[in-house]
Amino acid sequence: MRRTLQSIRYSFEDPRDRAEYRRPAHRPGVEIVEGRFVRLAFEAHTHQAFGLGIVHEGVERFRYRGADHLAAPGSIILMNPDELHAGRAECPQGWGYRMLYLEPGTLEEIVDEAGWSFRDVLVDGDLSTARLLGAQLQALWQSQDALELDGLLLQFLQTLRPHARCRPARKEAAPGRFAQVIDYMQAHMDEAIQLDDLAAVAGLSRFHFLRQFSAQYHVTPHKMLMALRLHAAKGWLAKGTPSAEVAVRAGLADQAHLTRAFTQRYGVAPARYQRQVAE
Repeated sequence: MRRTLQSIRYSFEDPRDRAEYRRPAHRPGVEIVEGRFVRLAFEAHTHQAFGLGIVHEGVERFRYRGADHLAAPGSIILMNPDELHAGRAECPQGWGYRMLYLEPGTLEEIVDEAGWSFRDVLVDGDLSTARLLGAQLQALWQSQDALELDGLLLQFLQTLRPHARCRPARKEAAPGRFAQVIDYMQAHMDEAIQLDDLAAVAGLSRFHFLRQFSAQYHVTPHKMLMALRLHAAKGWLAKGTPSAEVAVRAGLADQAHLTRAFTQRYGVAPARYQRQVAE
């Protein structure tokens, strides 16, 4: 795994705010993050991956599945894929965290089990497990050897295995019309999508659609669209697509809009993220 260049810098409102991302070149579907935030509040965003990690300092308040949670030091975070979430500091000193993002197919390949899911997004009070996970995440971050890193991934997931369910989660299915709306957003994200467009796809009046969609996903259609746009932007950036082109593809006003929106969701500027994960 290539280390982040020390010359890369990005100025947040508070100099204590920082985030660093790494992707092992040999293992697709894996992303490791270390961050600490005081002022920055994350806008609602999503990952097509499990988000697994710990808070090791301070306290974070985050919103997940329409409910607020407080994560103090020693809290274990267990997010399922495609769940919108947002977060901010709950105390003056902010919070620090380490996370591993694993795409479902990669996780299943590592553990040779299908249908992993987590019922509880937050596990408190299990400090011994949290310390072990923290040490494993730190080892993953520091590893420069592909074979070693693969072994660490397996050990990390084995540590979390008691918290996982290994059959498909019983999740309320979104109405078919809303699944079509999400597909429409993804297919037309480079366009100026209007409420009438989405309501027509769903076959509902505009404000009935707005109420029903917001009740289903706990966010407005606009916030969902922005989350999808920025997630797509993250993937394009990781592939080396220039930021200006990414902004156009994602339907954002310009490169400055991409920088603001991306930083608000992932805690790092697009150019810095791209360089951090470059092979």
